Amino acid sequence: MEITVIAESSGNSLHPITAQLVGAACALGGSPTVVVPGGNGANEAATINGVSKVVSVVGDCFASFDGGAWASALTPQCNGVVLAGATPNGREVAARIAAKMGIAIIQDATALSGGINITRPIYSGKAVETSSVSGDCVITLRANAFDAAGSGGSAPINTVDQSADVSIAIKEAIAKASERLDVSEADIIISGGRGIGEKENFSHLEEVADMIGAAVGASRAVVDEWGMPHSMQVGQTGKTVTPSLYIAVGISGAIQHLAGMRSSKYIVAINKDPDAPIFGVADYGIVSTWEDAIPALKSALAAL
Repeated sequence: MEITVIAESSGNSLHPITAQLVGAACALGGSPTVVVPGGNGANEAATINGVSKVVSVVGDCFASFDGGAWASALTPQCNGVVLAGATPNGREVAARIAAKMGIAIIQDATALSGGINITRPIYSGKAVETSSVSGDCVITLRANAFDAAGSGGSAPINTVDQSADVSIAIKEAIAKASERLDVSEADIIISGGRGIGEKENFSHLEEVADMIGAAVGASRAVVDEWGMPHSMQVGQTGKTVTPSLYIAVGISGAIQHLAGMRSSKYIVAINKDPDAPIFGVADYGIVSTWEDAIPALKSALAAL
């Protein structure tokens, strides 16, 4: 089976999801070609076990993200089944590549099996769909849903200059300065809801986040009512996250919130209401007020 993996970079190195994409490709029985947009992380990609070759695609269009230009530059290097990360950039580029190749696209896969059979959540996570695809297709995979391939490989690297011919180009994209990790990038997230009382109490969650290298998230209720940044919102109308650990503090568990985080590997819920819906999806539940639970958590973490 011919498989192409679209690598994702984070700064000058690879995003962890790239090794997960390779791991998923190898589990399907393929030895994927990894296409690296802009060349950032090409040497790192070559060391991932199972990679047959790396294609480093360079060009002026990779100075900043432009989905249309990137897809135009990357499509000539894509063959067979194309895997990309279900990240904001990955989803856009994957959809455009599928359109240019004239093949199907399936977004947000959480499991793959030979055939290809694709599993993904639908209807805001209330149901799971399994579909089968024959022939070439493009699939985006959720972060942390697949085991990452290890390192130690030594695949050859080919460099291709593929400047895109586009009528509109983004000259510069300036990211808003932030001292905190974005929830969409984090492996650990601690989120707060209306149950923590007031906006100022998020400082306690930030202290925990600093101790464990986590991002701080929020429910829609506190974003709407307390003026928290929308970039923190986890849920159907916010960001869909799949961290290894999700800690929900004072969040009741409305279906819109669960849709954005229920595929996390481990979920810890802290809520004073023993009947809160969040406990229905949690791996570990703590029935307690946040005032009692968070100081105890900080003490336990400090003792590690």
